[in-house]
Amino acid sequence: MAPERPLLRGSRRLLSVLLCVLVGLTQVPTVSAHGSTATGGLSQGHGVVLAIVGVGLLGGASVLKRTNHVSPTVALYGVFVGITATALGAVLFEGLSPDPTYTAHSMPFPRSWYPLMSVTTGFLIMLMSVVVGWLRWPTRPRYTFLGILMGLWITYPYLIPGPASDSHPLGYAIVLGTPVLVGYVVWTDAGSVLRSVLQDPVVRRFGIGVGVVMTFFFVSITGYLSFFPEEGLPHHRIVVVIPTIYQLVTWPVLEVYLPHIPLFVAISPAQLIVVGMLSTLIGLNAALIARYWRVEERAGLTEGTAGGAAIVGSCTCGCCGPLVAKIAVLAAGPSIAAPLYWVFVDSASPVSSLFIIGSVVLFAGSLIYSVESAQQAGQSSSITPAD
Repeated sequence: MAPERPLLRGSRRLLSVLLCVLVGLTQVPTVSAHGSTATGGLSQGHGVVLAIVGVGLLGGASVLKRTNHVSPTVALYGVFVGITATALGAVLFEGLSPDPTYTAHSMPFPRSWYPLMSVTTGFLIMLMSVVVGWLRWPTRPRYTFLGILMGLWITYPYLIPGPASDSHPLGYAIVLGTPVLVGYVVWTDAGSVLRSVLQDPVVRRFGIGVGVVMTFFFVSITGYLSFFPEEGLPHHRIVVVIPTIYQLVTWPVLEVYLPHIPLFVAISPAQLIVVGMLSTLIGLNAALIARYWRVEERAGLTEGTAGGAAIVGSCTCGCCGPLVAKIAVLAAGPSIAAPLYWVFVDSASPVSSLFIIGSVVLFAGSLIYSVESAQQAGQSSSITPAD
């Protein structure tokens, strides 16, 4: 009998682990937590368990790959399953957890501080962008322009006084111009490598898959997609378009509620821009890491950890405030969660905008840094398809 191929042996080993995990999940009883709600036999405890299992699969696949127990391609499948399970667990936990109710008395600082904080922080970001760009990247003014644009995200609500800021052309220009400038920066500095990397079908599918999972994660955590509608909603179908201030200015939001599924979904141009931009950047980072794995770079656990950190780090963006607050309620109680809730969720808070633009800069910067590091080390050809 011919010896079993390592790839087949590794695939069977990983499949056995996944099967054991799925069987174990079917035996998990409904977990009762303080203040939790259950729907269809599910509770927020199941979300916690599923997220923990997902993180375990992420780490397990990385370790198995590093110790050569599975091939990099099989490890990528395991990582994707882990990412999916983690995202589903987080969505399940957020959807089945009761919404905390906080008053203005629980705010970490009064709203009267917001104008000073926003203007100061935004202008500091713009000033640092000019100084750092001039000293560090004098031949790349696009970095300076991107930093100035990010600073405008924070200062805009107080640059245009009064209700005029809700529909001022500058606000729309900032939001619409951000993905254009980010795309130009990424494509200029990393486009040639990304085009080569995405020729690998496994890498391309992994990057697209991670981007789709993160899109689902973002829209679910922010409440734009829900299979757990709130109590008190009518029992008939609703399709309506309403104007809503989301991301600096007013945008039309299409809301659809189907009570018999149940399903609630809301779509707005600003949501598509922000979620699409973040998910695309995360997917490209994941594709680049997958290519390193596929060519057996010496990235190993280092690159795998960086990729996991980038994906998990996306949870810290401002749109995930409700999830952060609910986790804090579970871990430390309402007194600790209340300030976090206001810092992340309050649309007027400069910290909320800071986390959104910080996520964009982090993912775009990590992508460019990874490409340029490989090129400086003379390894750029090693991440292009050779098979």
